[in-house]
Amino acid sequence: MKPYIIIIICTLFAVNTIYAQDDLLDELEAESEEQVFQQPAFKAMKIGNLQSTKVAAKKDFYLYVSHRFGTLDDGLTTFFGFDNANTKIQLVYGILDGVQLGVGRESIRQTYSAHIKARIKSQTQEFPVNLVAYGTANVRTDLREEQFPLLRFADRMSYAAQLLISRRFTNSFSFEIAPTIVRQNLVLEPFQDHNQFALGAGGRIKISKRMSINADYVFNFSRDENSIFNDPFTIGVDIETGGHVFQLLFSNAQSTNEPGFISNAEGKWFKDVFFGFNIVRVF
Repeated sequence: MKPYIIIIICTLFAVNTIYAQDDLLDELEAESEEQVFQQPAFKAMKIGNLQSTKVAAKKDFYLYVSHRFGTLDDGLTTFFGFDNANTKIQLVYGILDGVQLGVGRESIRQTYSAHIKARIKSQTQEFPVNLVAYGTANVRTDLREEQFPLLRFADRMSYAAQLLISRRFTNSFSFEIAPTIVRQNLVLEPFQDHNQFALGAGGRIKISKRMSINADYVFNFSRDENSIFNDPFTIGVDIETGGHVFQLLFSNAQSTNEPGFISNAEGKWFKDVFFGFNIVRVF
């Protein structure tokens, strides 16, 4: 039996167990009959890998832990990827109403990141969509000057900017598109463009009060036809329990930073799949 089938079965068992726990914070579930399919379109700040239009409320503090194991295709050699895990820890704070700041560190390429996310417009009965702007800057620290004597600090940098556009169509279904620009000062392939244009799309289907199925995909228009990397596709399930959101995910990208997974998704679906999770805690 394929290893990802085994993990899917285990995931479904875990989902059934967690389902009996308390709901996430009351304000996340606040929906009245007068709010016809309004916010929130998404319960977590990410759909899977792709940013969602959810923004931290003013003075709310979030701890975000993202974990991606190695490829399942490695089998028992790496215990289905458990020996080659990537972890990102991120802190997010709602500095203003509709504006959040965040900092994080990812183990892949020892990357530090900072981001800003700002709400432009919310979906109402008069306005059909949510509009959110997102920008991030990332610094690689795994590169050593002893190995690369001509290395400049700017070579370590990568950036991404996105306009997130979502709509909650019904109480059970939300959808988002995300026009994206990625800038990598140091590309991993010599023929790859430093500036890359992409379009992300993702959605959420609510299957119970505490659970939803999420998926997102990003098409990179600037990817060279000879590239060894692929467009990232992620699918998973959101589970809400008391004070937490758990996201159990399968993806062909191990990095969770935007320049990393949009430009350098290393896996192919049904061959090099990475199992992982996001854990969100709000204080």
